[in-house]
Amino acid sequence: MVLVQNYITPCQAYLPNASSSQVDVMHQLGWFRSGHNRRAPGCVIRSENVTETSTSSCQDRLGRRQFLAVGPTIAPLLLMTSQIPTSFAAENKKGFLPVTDKKDGYSFLYPFGWQEVVVEGEDKVFKDVIEPLESASVNLVPSSKEDIRDFGSPQQVAETLIKKFLASPSQKTKLIEASERIVDGKTYYMLEFVAQAPNYTRHALTVVCIGNGKFYTLTTGANERRWGKMKDRLHTVVDSFQIFNV
Repeated sequence: MVLVQNYITPCQAYLPNASSSQVDVMHQLGWFRSGHNRRAPGCVIRSENVTETSTSSCQDRLGRRQFLAVGPTIAPLLLMTSQIPTSFAAENKKGFLPVTDKKDGYSFLYPFGWQEVVVEGEDKVFKDVIEPLESASVNLVPSSKEDIRDFGSPQQVAETLIKKFLASPSQKTKLIEASERIVDGKTYYMLEFVAQAPNYTRHALTVVCIGNGKFYTLTTGANERRWGKMKDRLHTVVDSFQIFNV
């Protein structure tokens, strides 16, 4: 494992500076876990080795003649095996990898090449190891609400989350768009905004939804200077986010 110092998700970076009024708002929205630690932790990159199986091992065991002889017999089986991942991930897009959390009931896609990192207080975080502002983080907390609409319109929820939670109080923020979509009977709010700091501007996308007694939030983004290059991929991330009953 490799220890990565000073990586903090956007949400966690701002929590230590929250005022009492901001904390009240976040409590109302159900953002705090019981006993949530608001310290800014480091993180650990998880590395996974991927191995591939080929017909060369079969060829080594059987010999060239035997391999050619049984080829017509095993070919359909090999074809069937190769088709399983494709059918299982039929909705995946080229250049993305799927994440499915069967315990908490959500799934989404993230760009190939991003690394999973462990951040205290976040359920899952994936990030680009070169561009620190390019990341996707999932946060979920208990909620007594049954629908995101119970918190208000997309515009109302966006303004509250951005100003009180998704951006630092010292940053200048601008809401670009707040919209709604319905998938399988569940309502999702989609937010687009920019947060300007003294030395950078982050262009971010957030999707929020309620289900399974939880308030789900996925936020992704990039440095404004790379937005033109990354926006399609980041939209794919938030558009792919779905929750399911568990």
